[in-house]
Amino acid sequence: MDKTEILKKAYIEYLLTTGQTPVSIFIFAKKLKISEAEFYEQYNSFEQLESAIWLGFFEEARQRTEAEPVYAQYSVREKLLTFYYTWIEVLKANRSYVLITVGKMRGRGMRRAGRSMDGFRRAFENFITDLLLEGRESREVKQRPFVSSRYPAVFYTQALFLLDFWVRDTSKGFEKTDTAIEKAVNTSFDLIGASALDSVFDLTKFLFQNRR
Repeated sequence: MDKTEILKKAYIEYLLTTGQTPVSIFIFAKKLKISEAEFYEQYNSFEQLESAIWLGFFEEARQRTEAEPVYAQYSVREKLLTFYYTWIEVLKANRSYVLITVGKMRGRGMRRAGRSMDGFRRAFENFITDLLLEGRESREVKQRPFVSSRYPAVFYTQALFLLDFWVRDTSKGFEKTDTAIEKAVNTSFDLIGASALDSVFDLTKFLFQNRR
């Protein structure tokens, strides 16, 4: 296990046993019997360390999702559904840590979670951008000027919503979260796909261009 993984594991254990962030990097490093300098070789702050942990959850979920033999044959909608289901499975294995950190995020507002979610946000939005490009090629996603560029940020908000929903979910086996994922993804893809409104717009544009 490399130093970054050792620090992430130790930090998670510290939060689970104490219920709070270490008072200082000095105290945390002393507990691990390392110097502050050794900590700073890997991370600049606890927020950066937390960001690496959340990025790790994302990367594990994405790798597991893309490793499925049938993943390449999935539609873009199905790929996102599969990712969300797998992501929640990864988070289940770390639920106690997630509960603590999400509790802190709620104090600042989930959408303004701060640097603790920076790594996850960037990786997730890049993932969504790739899916949307694929979706435009397969015509699952409609290109809309001035709007399409906002889609990655919108889907990030969706991910935070599903995370918060799962944290609050008390249903057996988190069944309600599975339903929330399905409904959220289906609704979003219905909205970003070609719709009746697009047909009306195209007809209106055609009639305007060919008016006499």
